[in-house]
Amino acid sequence: MFTRIVGQYVIVLVTTLSINFALPRIAPGDPINYLVGEDTAASLTQAEQDRVLQEFGLDKPIPQQFVDYVTGIFRGDLGTSVLLGSPVWEVVFAALGWSLLLMSAALFLSAILGTVLGVLSAWKRGEQFDIGALATVLFLGSMPPFWVAMLLITLFAANLGWLPSFGAYELGTSPGSLAYLIGIGERMIMPVVALTLVQTANILLTARYSMSMALDQDYIVFARAKGVPERRVFFGHAFRNAVLPVYTNVMMGVGNLVGGALVIETVFAYPGLGSLIVEGVEARDYNLLQGIFLLTTLAVVLTNLIADLTYPFLDPRVRRTA
Repeated sequence: MFTRIVGQYVIVLVTTLSINFALPRIAPGDPINYLVGEDTAASLTQAEQDRVLQEFGLDKPIPQQFVDYVTGIFRGDLGTSVLLGSPVWEVVFAALGWSLLLMSAALFLSAILGTVLGVLSAWKRGEQFDIGALATVLFLGSMPPFWVAMLLITLFAANLGWLPSFGAYELGTSPGSLAYLIGIGERMIMPVVALTLVQTANILLTARYSMSMALDQDYIVFARAKGVPERRVFFGHAFRNAVLPVYTNVMMGVGNLVGGALVIETVFAYPGLGSLIVEGVEARDYNLLQGIFLLTTLAVVLTNLIADLTYPFLDPRVRRTA
C-alpha cells in the first residue's frame, strides 16, 4: 500500500513539474522585454539579445531547457532571479517564512473553528444555532478574499485606526526586539482573519455533513437504545467515525490557503510568496516563478501524502482495508 501511494504521488509530482516548466514559457510576450525592459531591448542588437538569453539559458531548445530545469532541481540550483539578482532559493526561502507564519496560523484557526462549529451545528440540527452558524459562515466564506481583506482594512485600519494595514513588521525596529515582535503580531491579525474566514466555511460544511451522516447510522441508534448518554454517543461514537473527511479537508486546505495567500498578501503588501509571485509575473522572471511554483507544489503534494499515510491511524476501517 505504501509503495502504491508513493508511486501515485511521484506521477503527480512529475506532471506538475512539467506544467510548472511550461506555464511561464507559454505566456504571451517576448521574454527579452522582461529581462532587460522594453526600452532597452529595442536598442539592443540581435547579438546582444542572444547574449542576454544565453545568460539565462533561454537560448537553448525547449527540451534542453527542461533537462536543465530538472537536473537543477536535484542539484538545488534553480538559477538566478532576474528581478532581484539573487539565487532563486535564497529569494524564495526569505519570503517563505512570512507565508508560513500566515498560513499555519490561518490553517490552525480555521480547522478549530470549522470543526467545532460544524460539530455543534450537526448536534443542534435545525435549531437557531445551526441556522445562524451556517448563514454567517457561508456568507463570509462566499465573499472574495480580496473583498474581505479590503473590508478589514477599511474598518480596522482606516476608520478605527487599530491595526496597521501593510507590511510584516514595523520599520526601524531591531529584529528580535519586543517592538519588532509586537509589530509582526499586529500585522498578522487582518491577513490571518481574512484567510481563516475563507477556509472555515468549507471545513464547517464537511464537519456538519460527516457528523450528520454518522448520527444516522445504525450503531448510533443501538448505542442510544442501550442508554448510552447523548454526549458520549455524540463525541465518543459519532465524532470518531466522522473525523476522517474533516481531516482530509483540513489537509487539502493547504492548497486553498496558498491560493488565498496570493491575493491576501498582495492586498496587505505582505512580503510573502504571494507578493513575490505578483512581482515575478510582472517581471516575467521564469526562474523565480518556477521556484515558487515548485515549492508550493511540493507543499501541497507532501501534505496530501501525509494525509493518505496517516489515515490508518485515525480510522481502523482504513487499516483493515489496507
